[in-house]
Amino acid sequence: MRTHWNLFIAFFRVGILGFGGGPASIPLIQKEVVDHYKWMDNEEFGDILALANTLPGPIATKLPGYIGYRVGQTLGMINAVLATIVPTILLMIVLLTTLSQFREFNWVQGMTAAVVPVVGMMMAVLTWQFARKASIGLGWVKTCIFLVLFFIILQILNVHPGILIAVLLILALSLPARKRQRKNKEGEDI
Repeated sequence: MRTHWNLFIAFFRVGILGFGGGPASIPLIQKEVVDHYKWMDNEEFGDILALANTLPGPIATKLPGYIGYRVGQTLGMINAVLATIVPTILLMIVLLTTLSQFREFNWVQGMTAAVVPVVGMMMAVLTWQFARKASIGLGWVKTCIFLVLFFIILQILNVHPGILIAVLLILALSLPARKRQRKNKEGEDI
């Protein structure tokens, strides 16, 4: 019962404080799951996040669903997903109903604008953590080359991120097979 309560509180905080959409909630999920409750370490969280990003659907429900299932099985999954989305839905109904009447006031516009730098900083910290993790496997030179290359593909060439992810997945799955085939041929030639 304690585990389910912890799951609810962890993802309730993520849902209620995750301003800026799904990607902005990722650092909050990491804080709860890795730092606070220690259900997994940073490396494991990064692997789950990378896999979740390759699948369709909103990240803000995929991560709670998987982590909830892993921590508390099916009930944990339902608990984590509901804790993430239901408070936000209720808050949105209350806030939008109220704020839409006052949206022209400066304090409402200031409140909305003040959240943006916080979300930006959380995303920058997450980006830095991903780059540092990538550098462990690839080294800093390759990591920087990939970062620049992917920035050009996504921002300048305007390629959809889903296409880039699909191409990288196909490459990742086919390259080891090609290496194995090459080694087998080399072994046969000897």
